[in-house]
Amino acid sequence: MTGSLPTERLAERPFDPPAGLRERGPLSRMSYPDGHEGWLVTSHALVREVLADPRFSVRPELRHLPIPGAPGGNGPPPPGMFTAMDAPEHTTYRRLLTGQFTVRRMRMLTERIQEITADHLDAMEQAGPTADLFEALALPVPAQVICELLGVPYAARARFQGHALDLLRLGATPEEMATALTAVLGFMGELVQDKRANPTDDLLSGLTTSDLTDEELVNIGFTLLVAGLDTTANMLALGTFALLGNPRQLKLLREDPGIADQAVEELLRYLSIIPFTVRTALEDLELYGEQIKAGETVTVSVPAANRDPARFADPDTLDLLRSTAGHVAFGHGVHQCLGQQLARVELQVVLPALVTRFPALRLAVPAEDIAMRSDMIIYGVHSLPVTWEV
Repeated sequence: MTGSLPTERLAERPFDPPAGLRERGPLSRMSYPDGHEGWLVTSHALVREVLADPRFSVRPELRHLPIPGAPGGNGPPPPGMFTAMDAPEHTTYRRLLTGQFTVRRMRMLTERIQEITADHLDAMEQAGPTADLFEALALPVPAQVICELLGVPYAARARFQGHALDLLRLGATPEEMATALTAVLGFMGELVQDKRANPTDDLLSGLTTSDLTDEELVNIGFTLLVAGLDTTANMLALGTFALLGNPRQLKLLREDPGIADQAVEELLRYLSIIPFTVRTALEDLELYGEQIKAGETVTVSVPAANRDPARFADPDTLDLLRSTAGHVAFGHGVHQCLGQQLARVELQVVLPALVTRFPALRLAVPAEDIAMRSDMIIYGVHSLPVTWEV
């Protein structure tokens, strides 16, 4: 079967993968908007196989993007943009950064994340009994956390936050993308100069003691800032939306916050807010009985893999107590998300704190009126109006 990448979600099932993905089979031919004929992978096993195989490249100059207007240039990656590099360049940067994102270090941040969360919950309660949960909690908590981790003044977030979100908008014009990119990179350049002159106890200051150039530091900081902001914000908002629509599962988390770790993994699997990633074959190879030619791009569907019934029983059911071992919400292989432990800690802190602080929390509008982010590369909601009893 040949066709384009399915992207339309059913309005009545906003948490499910785009309709039509399952009908495509584990591996199928796919047409790309630029005319390229490549492949689509939907099965959990094949997604992990592709993402772990070094014969598939992440380099942007080799790839074809599966949807019109998808953000991201197709030129060679600039120095420091490690997520768009293969080994050995990727390995060098990754090794340098991995020590900054260990489980131990992220756990040490837990107390600070709890303080930040409590402050925003207090403000939300004082301003209530209604709120846009996205603006009141889901966005500002990860924004403040990533700012503090990188050493970015939180008060300066207005200089980059809107532009960072523009970089993830589908259909943005080249001029809009260039403006946003220039603004964020310019801000990060100023920050790097400040950290070199006045280092503090933060990740970016620590990196200035390495042999990295200013350009490398700017691109690393840019990558971490953009990645650490929007993804976690949308998981928090969309995760809350999913829980509010599933009272039995919400009750489980509210009555036993100790299941937060397990609950977060299931929400990551169930929601899969990263719709796809792409790889390009560096050589002719065989996959699932098909011949993949060198230069052909393979799109791997994260939502389809995480809802694969061959890997997860009853995959369309949200079950906070299930085993989710092996889900690919953070990817797989050497390019698995560097900041995944930070995202986990934030979700594990914020979601239980929210549902216990507001036991009568509910949507303030009908579920079908929630504006979904179908116009952004990262799935979620544009806003989440909620209310509670005073």
